[in-house]
Amino acid sequence: MTKLVIGANGFLGSHVTRLLVGDGHQVRAMVRPTAKTTGIDDLDVERVHGDIWDDDALRAAMDGVDDVYYCVVDTRGWLRDPAPLFRTNVDGTRNVLEIACEAGLHRFVYTSSYVTVGRRRGHVATEDDVIGDEKKLTPYVRSRVQAEKLVMQYARERGLPAVAMCVSTTYGSGDWGRTPHGAIIAGAAFGKLPFVMSGIELEAVGVDDAARAMVLAAEQGRVGERYLISEKMISNAEVVRIAAEAAGMPVPRRSIPLPLSYAMATLGTVKAKLTGTDQQMSLGSLRLMRAEAPVDHSKAVRELGWQPRPVEESIRDAARFWAGLRDARRRSKAG
Repeated sequence: MTKLVIGANGFLGSHVTRLLVGDGHQVRAMVRPTAKTTGIDDLDVERVHGDIWDDDALRAAMDGVDDVYYCVVDTRGWLRDPAPLFRTNVDGTRNVLEIACEAGLHRFVYTSSYVTVGRRRGHVATEDDVIGDEKKLTPYVRSRVQAEKLVMQYARERGLPAVAMCVSTTYGSGDWGRTPHGAIIAGAAFGKLPFVMSGIELEAVGVDDAARAMVLAAEQGRVGERYLISEKMISNAEVVRIAAEAAGMPVPRRSIPLPLSYAMATLGTVKAKLTGTDQQMSLGSLRLMRAEAPVDHSKAVRELGWQPRPVEESIRDAARFWAGLRDARRRSKAG
């Protein structure tokens, strides 16, 4: 049977697509007509052009498939106007779920986030930990929580065979779209990272390992369940050190303490309000970079048979990816 990846051009989506092709499956990739598809251009896949609002394209894409991997998300947690986050992450997901309910699927594997799990200091969070007061959440996190609740509601009330994968920060090669966290590794690999933000830790996982968890969820995941997909908590400073060394570049010596990071983020937030522009360095984006507490991925290990590599290996893969592009650029200029 055919496997469908919606959002196959994205960082995680392209790795899910590549893994499925490598496993010998027939794969259908749904991408927007204008999407950059560098990450899957070398793969033998059937393409369907359309977006998550195109009902006809969605029905055509899901026709005859058994498993759907939904990898579409707006991650721009710094947006001054959060409306696009809710339109894509909540309303768009609802539209896809409606079509999926008609398709007679075996599994609908939904890319959620570890931010939907209730975390507090001094406690190791599991899938059983829920977030209580949504009013305290940033708009981005609130959109992810609401979307995951929708998926679980469709599984419970509409019979959709859905599984939610609570994926943490992903690292690895093939980050052609330069994700915000990938940009940090790119900066280290190109020697253009002026400083390191200290005092920041985040949950992380290799993108290949996250993709493998998605595939395993289609095979072994229990309908209506969510699974934490994260290898470990790691500091931002450690990510930069590993990346710089793997890329053969000096490790940035300057660091800024956490209070100064918050001061910079506050200034960014104020500037966004005064100028009406989006500022990537904002209180919302900084809060996303702080994991607050570790999470436990043992449920995925136990039920899916998931065995992730140390995330440090994936950070080195990412650094070597960027270093390769750096060296190619230098050779092009020299020639």
